[in-house]
Amino acid sequence: MKKPYLFIITVFYVGVLCLGIAAQSFAAPPLDDPRGEGLEGAVFELCDAAIDFAEKGHYDRAIALFGKALEINPRYAEAYNNRGSAYAKGKGQYDKAISDYTKAIEINPGLAEVYNNRGVAYAKGKGQYDKAISDYDKAIEINPRYAEAYNNRAFAYSDIHKFDKAISDYTKAIEIKPMYAAAYNNRGVAYENKGQYDKAISDFSTALEINPRYAKAYNNRGIAYSKGKSQYDKAISDFIKAIEINPELVDFYDNRGITYERLGDKEKACSDWKWACQLGSCKAYEAAKRKGDC
Repeated sequence: MKKPYLFIITVFYVGVLCLGIAAQSFAAPPLDDPRGEGLEGAVFELCDAAIDFAEKGHYDRAIALFGKALEINPRYAEAYNNRGSAYAKGKGQYDKAISDYTKAIEINPGLAEVYNNRGVAYAKGKGQYDKAISDYDKAIEINPRYAEAYNNRAFAYSDIHKFDKAISDYTKAIEIKPMYAAAYNNRGVAYENKGQYDKAISDFSTALEINPRYAKAYNNRGIAYSKGKSQYDKAISDFIKAIEINPELVDFYDNRGITYERLGDKEKACSDWKWACQLGSCKAYEAAKRKGDC
């Protein structure tokens, strides 16, 4: 049995910056509230600091500061959204993320970004694709020009093997945002899943024209060259480039190892799988050792 290649697609959360749309939901405190003076500024400062911590990867601090902002103003939809994204992206705590996104929607049902983000949490974190697609539908209903929501809905369709619907949504995302490298990359994966390797390679190549540092697109084009076209030299060249850009992503080594194996170069294949194992993915290496190839 041949080892499976590992395609990589790109799915997006979209953070709503507290300072960006806060005026939509900030409730001024009553005039007789002794805490009222300067509260709006305090909330903004807390959220601004929280966003800065989140962008630096300090998610626990970010979550704590969003919580303090919500203690001051419990009707601040954007802070719930941003804390939800910190739970999801930084902590993998999707139930807490979904709870925060849901609270944001209850407060302000007109924020397309929050429906998009909850959809990502349902799909990526819970595998609940029907709920995810419903949220993406709502985001697109609110904002028909929301390219990221089309991209994410397409991702959900791909995961349930509705590749034609996925391709349609990726195409719409590209129409809205012609320089959307991730949508080209993702549509290429959908084409590959349909066995349309030339279209896949074309999309990966366009993604790389837009973003020459897009390591995942090199990986995916390498798979298409190897799996679909048996053009192993081109495949290895792409895997090498992907590894040069991001040497820590284990899938690149696994995929290059598979291609070396198909070329009959067990030594190089074993070297790549051993390196992948050192990065945390040992399945291919252990299988090769059992066969006596490593």
